[in-house]
Amino acid sequence: MRRKRFGLLLAAAGLVAAACQAGGAGPGDQSDGGAGGLGSGPALSSVQLTVPIAASHGAFTTPRTLKLPKGWTASVWALVPGARMEAWTPQGDLLVSQPDLGRVVELAGPGKAGSAALPRQRILAAGLTSPQGLAFGKVGGRDVLYIAESDQLDRYEWNADGAVGRRVVIASRLPDLTPAGDDVHREKTVAIGGNGAVYFNVGSSSNANPDDRTYLPQRAVIMSLRPDGKGLHVVMRGVRNGEGLARAPDGSMWTAVNNLDNVAYPYHSAYQGVEHAFGKVIQAYVNEHPPDEVVRVTTAHDLGWPYCNPLPTKSMTDLPFVPDAINDPGGNHLDCAKLSHIQVGLPAHSAPLGMTFLENSQIPAPWSGGALIAAHGSRNRQPPRSPALYWLKWNSSRHTLEAPVIFAAGFQNPDSTRWGRPVDAVPGPDGALYVSDDTAGAIYRLAPPSSS
Repeated sequence: MRRKRFGLLLAAAGLVAAACQAGGAGPGDQSDGGAGGLGSGPALSSVQLTVPIAASHGAFTTPRTLKLPKGWTASVWALVPGARMEAWTPQGDLLVSQPDLGRVVELAGPGKAGSAALPRQRILAAGLTSPQGLAFGKVGGRDVLYIAESDQLDRYEWNADGAVGRRVVIASRLPDLTPAGDDVHREKTVAIGGNGAVYFNVGSSSNANPDDRTYLPQRAVIMSLRPDGKGLHVVMRGVRNGEGLARAPDGSMWTAVNNLDNVAYPYHSAYQGVEHAFGKVIQAYVNEHPPDEVVRVTTAHDLGWPYCNPLPTKSMTDLPFVPDAINDPGGNHLDCAKLSHIQVGLPAHSAPLGMTFLENSQIPAPWSGGALIAAHGSRNRQPPRSPALYWLKWNSSRHTLEAPVIFAAGFQNPDSTRWGRPVDAVPGPDGALYVSDDTAGAIYRLAPPSSS
């Protein structure tokens, strides 16, 4: 561990067995990079991305267009290389993590003094090990900032003048690089639960290796501890990479999970002209399987990875499981039928990252009544799944999220290359959304009609 220096820091219910045995593609299978099985959302309009002169280089030397709900506008608000997760300070400034640079930067909030084109920036913390997750909480009635490094979880005192104070490491020696030095799923996200508990994810060290379930300390889990660093424990396991973490309006914690790549066909049948397809990696099947997962974080819950894979349904809700053809043929390691169904699915290879509930924000209805998930987009699909922002309505009577709809798109070119990839989306104090993009190195301001 290197020394750190403190700075200014589809086929429902199993593809319907008959259809599977016949080798049908199933609902939701597509030939393009679009998203099948999504809920019905509003029509999106093409919006020119406004770029200040000071930002008109790199990804923005070419005019860019996004697709947003009618009346919304889009602009480049700041340039932040490798921008990942975001958090608003109690003073109304925006913190952004830069894992590749080992630091967290602070951007002067909307309406504050600074450049007329781009907000003032300062380094809040530097010399960190791949920092990603950011969250504010309270300890003893005082504000504190949590920063999730790849190998430890830090808590900083937060002063009333917006300066950081003493750092306390509340969880150390977390699983980081693999023994071979690979950085698979090493970055971590942090969120504060309704009871003040601190939650963070520990991703798997592989695509689909069961050994991750028995490593000490464990990987492929969601963990929790008290703000003082005591009571560290595994809350949920079998979570391949739950980088999306957010607290729902009812106080429950939810996670959005990146599911596995190159899944093998799980049925003893032919599939789209491939005889005896069981256990074979078939691109047409991989394109829509398995869906990424959006689930409530509950104690002792097992998402089954890598023994059980969820199946897409027409509604993308209440997803059942099927045994993995490679790791759990015949269901001998884990009985997938006994696992709780996945509450909501995202199109396969969406690669969800930041997740945010919009209740009590300045974002207008109906959007304030749901959650946003930033989907990075994956290349495992052919053509690749397009990066996007998904919106999921919060059902307050059932205390769950409903089927996703696309809120923002347009980051992928016709030739399937990407000029941008959203990582996080958080509501600002001015009623706009602020979206980080680690590929374009930017923060976008997406404004509804009333805040444009």
